[in-house]
Amino acid sequence: MLYLFEVHIKPGYTAEDYADAWVRASELIQQAPGARGTRLHRKLDDPSVLIAIAEWDSKVERDAMEQHHNPEVAAIIRSAAPFCEIRPIGEFDAAEWVVLPPDRGA
Repeated sequence: MLYLFEVHIKPGYTAEDYADAWVRASELIQQAPGARGTRLHRKLDDPSVLIAIAEWDSKVERDAMEQHHNPEVAAIIRSAAPFCEIRPIGEFDAAEWVVLPPDRGA
């Protein structure tokens, strides 16, 4: 499953500042069972808007990670919280339901 959220960086803080916190937290979160990786993308026409994507084997495993309090992850998130607004986009099927266009390379 994919978990997506949008990050709006506040003035005086940069996407690179947030990315530093993102990487530190992700390194810890990705040690949880079922974690498959994370990605952070900057919006082309607004560098203060980012989209974050975390991939998990299942929603159950992601929910289990959320239930296990990691004080180091919590501290990293708290340190970035005053400088950005985070809006969850939602949870999406990653492997069970994927629609791809037909191959046009032939």
